Amino acid sequence: MNMTARTVALTALLMVSAPASSEDLPDCIDPQTQMEMSYCAHLDFENADKDLNALWPDVVAAARQSDEYVAEQAKSMGVPTTLEALRTAQRAWITFRDAQCDYEAYEVFGGTAQPMVGSLCLARLTNERIEVLKRAIEMR
Repeated sequence: MNMTARTVALTALLMVSAPASSEDLPDCIDPQTQMEMSYCAHLDFENADKDLNALWPDVVAAARQSDEYVAEQAKSMGVPTTLEALRTAQRAWITFRDAQCDYEAYEVFGGTAQPMVGSLCLARLTNERIEVLKRAIEMR
């Protein structure tokens, strides 16, 4: 299991031990304990991931629209279509994001902040990717 998977698993474990009622949930505006900070950082990542997944159909649609003009030529040249290149790039980006966040979490390896650092990185890089993909849509 890589560090990102461990970070997510540790954060999930923290979430399982989180209070069940909404009034007992951590205050993510001003979390006070490490457990609250890790929980809130994981929520930030989950929200960014949801935003990325919500944007994805628009990104795919823009790539397909681009392929209306370039797909035949790309195939005749033996290069990927826009959609194929997008999917390859996204898979590579996910691999990069996870590896980068594993690396960043090593700053506090073994400490109670490790899940939080990993989740903060995942959220940051996911939000950056959203901005990159939004610009790609606007350019088409």
